[in-house]
Amino acid sequence: MKVMDKTVCFGCIVGTRGFFNPVLAGGARKELLALLDELGIEYVIGSEEATPHGAVETLEHARIYADLFRANADKIDGILVILPNFGDELGVVQTLDMAKLDVPVMVQACNDELDKVDVHGRRDAFCGKISVCNNLYQYNIPFTDTALHTCDITSQVFREDLDRFARVCRTVKGLTNARIGAIGARPAAFQTVRYSEKILQGSGITVVPVDLSEIFAAAGRFDNEAAQVKDKLSAIRAYGTIPSRIPDEQVVRQAKFSIAVEDWMAANECVASAVQCWTSMQENYGCASCLTMSMMGENSMPSACEVDVTGAVSMYALLLASGTPPGFLDWNNNYAHELDKCVNTHCSNFPSSFLGVTPEIADLDVLGETLGRENSFGAVKGKVASGPMTYFRISTDDQWGCIKGYVGQGAFTDDPFDMDGGIAVCEVAGLRKLLGHICQNGYEHHVAMTRGHVADVLEEAVSKYLGWELYHHHE
Repeated sequence: MKVMDKTVCFGCIVGTRGFFNPVLAGGARKELLALLDELGIEYVIGSEEATPHGAVETLEHARIYADLFRANADKIDGILVILPNFGDELGVVQTLDMAKLDVPVMVQACNDELDKVDVHGRRDAFCGKISVCNNLYQYNIPFTDTALHTCDITSQVFREDLDRFARVCRTVKGLTNARIGAIGARPAAFQTVRYSEKILQGSGITVVPVDLSEIFAAAGRFDNEAAQVKDKLSAIRAYGTIPSRIPDEQVVRQAKFSIAVEDWMAANECVASAVQCWTSMQENYGCASCLTMSMMGENSMPSACEVDVTGAVSMYALLLASGTPPGFLDWNNNYAHELDKCVNTHCSNFPSSFLGVTPEIADLDVLGETLGRENSFGAVKGKVASGPMTYFRISTDDQWGCIKGYVGQGAFTDDPFDMDGGIAVCEVAGLRKLLGHICQNGYEHHVAMTRGHVADVLEEAVSKYLGWELYHHHE
């Protein structure tokens, strides 16, 4: 598995106010930078000589920091505001207003200690944070709060705040610069996956289309003995178990298609894709696209079925938030009479780490019956291993001219289910309420899921900072 680059860079503001001991600002600055170094988080901050104690208080300080942040705009993913004492709210808000980076902001305030509240030791950051946030609200600058109103910089809770904020920043930056490949035309029978390129572009998401025939032509130009083809064949055979009944030429055909798609993705700088996975693939090329999509997903390039472009965006958002490969599934079956369980499936294109087991790579089951199993090699099959999961789905709503979505958390279970393909038995508290929301608001039957719980990250990123309408499901 190719590990996603999780590095982020924060612009750092250490606030101070002249009535309070400025040494507290210098000490907090040292603690902060030591922690960021330990966590592998990059940062941009003025030198200790640029302002007293390296902190921000006056308009002059704000200009120095705004200039510094603008000069590093390409690398700064978010702004971290630290209040070791009451802080000067104007220094903070003027820095952000003049820098105009339009990135997420997090505000932290330090704890007072009961035995250090004399004139030299008191911080009053508890109160100062409210003033800073009041000014951010006045300037229409959205910001992220810490889990606790005040906390120590060296505390575990602040470490967790930084991790969550880093994920939010990565998600916001990734989505607002995303290029999504639309490989082929959507299946005519799936009107459900229609979407608006223009609405997506309004949030910085670019759709790059290509006709499937161009990919077929590129695949057809590869020689069977080419080193690139042999390398891809080795990767495919190491990726899962291929039944002995599958002829070698079907695996070779799949390898060439994979190379052609990956080359096109790289040439067009696409980070995710949505593929016309039936029926042109089987009828005009003679294989399924699932394995290609699965292997790209495992390498941090998620791929959605049936040219569901907003589904691909949903997958990419989950990847950014979690750092782990997402899967793409149908809300597909009830699970007996258990109202909080259901079965989510696809043919499938699930990445192997999403499955959590070594997959079988064989032919399509349902489509293979009608299109011919000899034309349908490439399905990645297996039952998803149990564990916590997050689901997410966005859609463009042309009637309201917006991007909307839903998010929530649940679990994959060990419950048996005797169906072919990629199978995930899911448990979601209040599932009936969620399904009602999906149906009443015109969402697609597809959903993206990832391992782990990151719903709070997605809600913060897409609702607060991107302005998308989001339903966060709770029981």
